[in-house]
Amino acid sequence: MKKHAIIPIFIPHLGCENDCVFCNQKIITAKSDPVSPNDAEQTILEYLSTLRVYDDIKKCDNPPTVEIAFYGGSFTGLDIETQNKYLDLALKYKRLGKIDKIHMSTRPDYINSAILDNLKAHQVDIIELGVQSFDEAVLKASKRGHKISDIYYACNLIKTYGFSLGIQLMIGLPNDSKEKSIESARLASQIQPDIARLYPTLVLPDTELFEMMKLGKYSPLSQKDAIEICKEMYKILTEKNINIIRVGLKSSDLINFDNPLLSNYHPAFRQLVEGEIAREIIEEKLIFLHAGDIEVFSNPASFSNMVGNAGRNKKYFSEKYPELNISYKVCNELK
Repeated sequence: MKKHAIIPIFIPHLGCENDCVFCNQKIITAKSDPVSPNDAEQTILEYLSTLRVYDDIKKCDNPPTVEIAFYGGSFTGLDIETQNKYLDLALKYKRLGKIDKIHMSTRPDYINSAILDNLKAHQVDIIELGVQSFDEAVLKASKRGHKISDIYYACNLIKTYGFSLGIQLMIGLPNDSKEKSIESARLASQIQPDIARLYPTLVLPDTELFEMMKLGKYSPLSQKDAIEICKEMYKILTEKNINIIRVGLKSSDLINFDNPLLSNYHPAFRQLVEGEIAREIIEEKLIFLHAGDIEVFSNPASFSNMVGNAGRNKKYFSEKYPELNISYKVCNELK
């Protein structure tokens, strides 16, 4: 059984009147029509049944944490009546003990005290903000429609109210650079969100970014550059004990794309980033060794990162250090 399960309710582009240059929410959520509260309830029941927790959650020795999460749009941009229809539904299952948390995503400029009062009354737990960047030029070029001051105001207010805060950052937006992305991670870490997501920018059809690229006004990140930048951002955030819950889009987010330009996409993008970090850690030790048998250990959960996706770290070290006979092993006592 899963330790943490998300029941996603996608509300594509509802509540958001802004048109960011990179956005095509109908593609990203593989949906074209709004999800009604009745449809949402059917989704909840289907997931609970699949997770085997609907009737048995209280009987398990280690019951999973189950969240209802509203994704795909700017939830707090919905009119209050529509918000409450979804929130009342989520709260119903929370009060029944079927789910543990209510989770949503929205924009920094769609947060104020009245909105948070209503979310608090409906026992919402987690609010993620699509921050994307802490650089004004990047926000303006991406047509985000908000400023850095909106980010700080929303983050501070959310934390003051006692919600768990999430920050989403995008890498490789128009006018972005490696230095700007890394600085965004540093500034985000100072806010101390509970969770974070890192998303390299993908060029989707039917977006302004796609047209900008065709005109030569925008160049998408290569996979190599996306990995390198995300690696540095990842290290900054994890050093502050911020839980990074997503790095790159998962494959199920892409199921309805029509020839997307996936210049930096990889189905195991997070592993590529974590594998690069593992490679750095290992190489810091290897550079002082000249010959002999070497054993490298990881905990079981980190073994795939140690050897690298498709064994790329093993190949790298065997080619660069042929004088070393390196073996890779698991140690259950390691954190």
